[in-house]
Amino acid sequence: MSLKKQFVKTKPVCKVTFTIDAKDANSAAVVGDFNNWNADEGTLSKLKNGTFKATYDLVKDAIYEFKYIIDGAYINDPEADSYKWNDYAGSENSVLVV
Repeated sequence: MSLKKQFVKTKPVCKVTFTIDAKDANSAAVVGDFNNWNADEGTLSKLKNGTFKATYDLVKDAIYEFKYIIDGAYINDPEADSYKWNDYAGSENSVLVV
């Protein structure tokens, strides 16, 4: 799993690329504050090498909570900027600072 941040100088956005190595998975998505935790809006594309990937334009100078959904299982990103407890889910969410 990896997060890549690319700040756009001409706009107040950061292009964030979410990548998951899940060769045996059938589906993967990223859900979080930036897409209302909607898996349909966070679908990741499967590449030939077995990784899933997508890039989103996120407003910079913001903090977002997120998780990956791999074949229905919620997973945190080990490369997240930090983690935050979520009482609703009863677990931690990954945190992304842009």
